[in-house]
Amino acid sequence: MATFEVSLVTPDGSAYEGEAEMLIVPGDAGEIGVLARHAPLVALLKAGSTRVHVVRGQDVREFATGPGFFKVEQDRALALVDDAIDTKEIDDQRAREQLEAATAELERVERGESDADRWQLEQRIKHAENQLTVIGRG
Repeated sequence: MATFEVSLVTPDGSAYEGEAEMLIVPGDAGEIGVLARHAPLVALLKAGSTRVHVVRGQDVREFATGPGFFKVEQDRALALVDDAIDTKEIDDQRAREQLEAATAELERVERGESDADRWQLEQRIKHAENQLTVIGRG
């Protein structure tokens, strides 16, 4: 099977760089699957599961990714996302603790008991929920 270059990039750096036979990303309107020689494409991504099929059906790398942008041109796909965590590195307990802490702090903000940044707390909640959803525990 033909391969193409895949880059999964976050503000902190590259989460995945390499060749793949297929890439599936969480498009804003539904999942988008890409193979080698795909037509040019630009799309919005939502938080969800990004799967890099290095060898289709045998070697699949899955990431819990945040929202972002996606571009395909010639034999290269680039996903720019706000966060990407390999599902093998997701700690279920840690994600639940992050979700509980951010939710509790957001409740304090809503009651006027905290001046924490609402947007930052909402992003932390979405990030933790996405990790739990991708590993099937959300």
